Amino acid sequence: MKKRRFFRSCQLLIIFAAWCLGAGGRGLATMAETNSPAMARNSQGLHGYIAYGHEKFPPPSAFTAGMGFYSAVWALTDRPLAGFQIGLPGTWILPDNSDDRDTPLAPQGTLARTWKERGPTWDSVFQTVEGGLGYWRGNHFRYGPPKFSMNGTPQAYDYEVGSPGWSFFYSNEALPDHRLGVAQLSNRLLIPPDGLPFQGRPNGDFLGYSWMALPFTKPSPGDPPTGDQSWTCFLNAANFKGPIAFYIPETWSKIGKLFNDPFLYGRGLDARPGIIGGGAMEVNTVPGFIAPDAHGTVYCKLPKLQFPADAQGRARLVQDVTYYSKAALYDAFKVWHDGGPACSGNFGRAGAWQPRLNTQTPRFDQAGRKFAGVEQVFDTRIFEGNVWGLQWFTNDISPSGLFPQYFKRLGEKYVPVAAADVPPETGLASQAFPLASPGPPYTSPTNGAWANPGPKLGPFTASLADGSVVTYSWYRFVDQPSFQQYHWSAEKRAELQAFVEKLHACWPIDRDYMAPPTSGKLVSLDGALIVTPPPGLETGYVPIVTGQKAE
Repeated sequence: MKKRRFFRSCQLLIIFAAWCLGAGGRGLATMAETNSPAMARNSQGLHGYIAYGHEKFPPPSAFTAGMGFYSAVWALTDRPLAGFQIGLPGTWILPDNSDDRDTPLAPQGTLARTWKERGPTWDSVFQTVEGGLGYWRGNHFRYGPPKFSMNGTPQAYDYEVGSPGWSFFYSNEALPDHRLGVAQLSNRLLIPPDGLPFQGRPNGDFLGYSWMALPFTKPSPGDPPTGDQSWTCFLNAANFKGPIAFYIPETWSKIGKLFNDPFLYGRGLDARPGIIGGGAMEVNTVPGFIAPDAHGTVYCKLPKLQFPADAQGRARLVQDVTYYSKAALYDAFKVWHDGGPACSGNFGRAGAWQPRLNTQTPRFDQAGRKFAGVEQVFDTRIFEGNVWGLQWFTNDISPSGLFPQYFKRLGEKYVPVAAADVPPETGLASQAFPLASPGPPYTSPTNGAWANPGPKLGPFTASLADGSVVTYSWYRFVDQPSFQQYHWSAEKRAELQAFVEKLHACWPIDRDYMAPPTSGKLVSLDGALIVTPPPGLETGYVPIVTGQKAE
């Protein structure tokens, strides 16, 4: 029964997690020959999920207007590796279409519609808000620690929106004007297309982030009708606190009009409550070396994967998981937006619910072959204080905080072994994994939405901790590229601009919006990301990144 309860609470997560952090991860079982004819390098060295769930929502559930938590930030590898993708603990938000039992939500012609196993409604791959902390194969500038990035999938995975200008690491070029979806809200933080790097080398410090549905604009009855939910990303770090950006509601509503499918009207994340499951680390793409010994027994080597374990072998990864109703922030925010008193932005405790977490032993495989015995080295745990993480046990295979690095193939399974038990003739001990090199520049056009009406001031540059330089310019909030695809009235644009000016004046970056973490210390974002508006542009203007390249 415990297993059943866990899988029910994590069903949403496990069903589609593989698609969320990189559907492009499929078909990665290619082998690259090394300098030894008996040695092969496998891009599918390790795959699996390390997940947590939680108790059922209290009926009737109203905690569908936001979700947040604190996630540990640490360097999984000693050096930046090429072809490496692991998401640190994150979550996914979907529009609640549970009333639909059989009508497809993914239109014919979309990528997700080809995933027949997701039918008959394709609700799990219709639209999502996701992203978080992690390493992604598409990162251009790796520097050791992970990065933070938003991500949204508005159109059944036809495209993804990860920043105010670019997709989720799928292209060097900015998204076409009609696919831009993120509105930069903060006038103090740069949001590069390659993700937000951190200061120094964090080792278990926590980053808080939340997604809150907020009414920056009013509902529209047009064609298509559009709701008022702008899913807004809040961060809580040592040197920055507050909202950074939101998904424009039309990002979600326009799919119905585009595909001439009125059934989709009102079914997107702009209008529907958000379904939010548990959370997980997705081990997506990890390289591995494979070689036989003198008797033909196959061994494999993985990169050194390290976790922030303490002296008792505990790695605390997620804490303070909280779900929110509209009473937490939406209601007060709407009163302010409609002309009432200013809202502090603090998430109200009256609209917050912190569920009891639960967990399950993770499973791993390599190109379909299961790993057996990893749970004898470490397993997931719920620690005191409702903290989810990993517990290492006394063993002869791997020190505390390290994922087993060597495995032996027994039949159709791999079992962990100590480095000393790997026969020297395999040559695995001397094999080094390729390091990542800087990628090509991210570029944006000099015409279209980026130039008309265009920036007020710039360009400027900032050198980041990941070895890149970002170029940015200051745009009036409603003049930023993401809004230019919409033919809003002058009145609507002026109303939104005036409200954001009030928000910039009232919401500083040194005040808690999320409740502080109950334990541990906060991580610091790379200080070069934090900027000061030029004189005269203190409110109502935002720094839009227009490019990023190697320094």
